[in-house]
Amino acid sequence: MIELVTAASNTTLKRLRSLHEKKYRQREGLFLAEGLRICTEALDSGWVPEILLFAEGRSDQPLIRRLLHATLDGSGGKPGRVIETTPALLAKITGKANPQLVVAAYAPRTRSLERLQPGARMLVAEQLRDPGNLGTLLRACDATAASALILLDACADPTSVEAVRASMGACFTVPCVMASSAAFVQWKQTRGIRLLGAALDPRAGDYRAADYTAPVLLMVGNEAHGLPAALRDACDDLVIMPMRGRADSLNVAMAGTLLLYEALHAQERQAATLSQPGPNPPATAQSG
Repeated sequence: MIELVTAASNTTLKRLRSLHEKKYRQREGLFLAEGLRICTEALDSGWVPEILLFAEGRSDQPLIRRLLHATLDGSGGKPGRVIETTPALLAKITGKANPQLVVAAYAPRTRSLERLQPGARMLVAEQLRDPGNLGTLLRACDATAASALILLDACADPTSVEAVRASMGACFTVPCVMASSAAFVQWKQTRGIRLLGAALDPRAGDYRAADYTAPVLLMVGNEAHGLPAALRDACDDLVIMPMRGRADSLNVAMAGTLLLYEALHAQERQAATLSQPGPNPPATAQSG
């Protein structure tokens, strides 16, 4: 059934507001996403809300109706909760003056490095601190069909409201794996995958000339300090983006996006070359 809530003191609304803080996301086992488009795309990717809030009087909107039915039907036989509430209370939960029509709470999905199957291209980020950069990189991974984003060491939380918002729904389509640098290097070695790292290093070559043969791992470092020496040494190749102006580096989200698109372009070009038919074999003389 649909619950009607119009009081800010409601326990569930307070619980949802608390999800802006990491300790409460961990305690509750939930994270927030907002917006009809993002929540619908999440549903299309197999994510069903545990709790769905929508603006009062909008239950006849087709996409909202689809979301509320999916939530009430539940995932794995467990129905979720659907709450109709006022735009003012939605604004309190999102922290935005002009809230979206829907806000949903989802249970995060834990993925381990050991069970990650390498794809043609995967992105790795070390000590990424800005949730906006994290969300943007998730979005770039989705755009280039990267198979995963691997976060090393003390990274921002991919389930934070800021990261989810910046990902524009890609947090539901791109597997996000968290690991230590040591565990990642060992995993990379056992899988035998090439690792390309973007770094301000004398050994780095032009990123456009690198070998992106699939499968390949593309790594970017911390916003302020870049890749540490140990991870640079673990790379099979180091790359750099030519800087023609006064800046000495790009924003990490821009650098990661460039690497993903360069890898995509190189791999598609290689696949097209391999799919072309070879020359016809020379004719042989027939004796009569």
